Amino acid sequence: MRLERLTYNKIKVFLTLDDLRERGISKEEMWQDLPKVHELFRDMMLEADDELGFRAEGPIAVEVFSLPAQGMVVIVTKGQMATNDDDEEYDDDFLELQVTLDISDDVFYEFRQFEDIISLAKRILPLDITGGEIFSFQGSYYVSFEESEYEHMDVDMFVALLSEFGNPSTITRWRVREYGKPIMSENSMEQVNQYFK
Repeated sequence: MRLERLTYNKIKVFLTLDDLRERGISKEEMWQDLPKVHELFRDMMLEADDELGFRAEGPIAVEVFSLPAQGMVVIVTKGQMATNDDDEEYDDDFLELQVTLDISDDVFYEFRQFEDIISLAKRILPLDITGGEIFSFQGSYYVSFEESEYEHMDVDMFVALLSEFGNPSTITRWRVREYGKPIMSENSMEQVNQYFK
C-alpha cells in the first residue's frame, strides 16, 4: 500500500494485487459491502493518519479506480463541515461516505528512463502492438494503452511484458494527461521503433 497526499484534504492510496491478496480480498469484492473491505478501509485511514497526518473526520468521498492486472487506486477527499448556528453534536466515530467506483481497462505504466520505453517498443512490436501514448511528467515517462490496442493478447501476459521495463503508475492517467507533457499521442510504439532503430 502506497499513500500520497494530493492536496490538504485529498490523498491517494495505491493498492497492489498483493495488498488485496494478503487481506483475502478480490478486486470484485472491493465493490461489495463486506467486513474485510471495511477493515481494509480502516487500515488505509489509520496509515494515512500515521504517515501523512490525514485524519478522516466528517464527510468524506471515496473514489476507487480499478487498473487491469495492476491493482486499485483509491482517492479519499475530506469534505468541509457545514457550520450553522445550531450547535449540533458531532460523533467522531461516524464517517459519511460518498463512493464512486470506476473500472478502467486501459493500462498505464511509469518508466524512469526513455531507454526503457525503447526496449519495450522493440519487444512488443512483433506482438503487433504499435499504439499507445507517451507522456512526460515530473521526471518520469508514462505510457498509456487503451484496451483495443492489446485486446488480441492475454492482458496478464501484456502486463507482465510491461513490468519487465516499468511499473504500474500510482499517478492517475488523467492527472498526467492534464499536467504532463505529451510526447507521442498515437502509434507511439511504432514511432519509437522507427526513430530508435
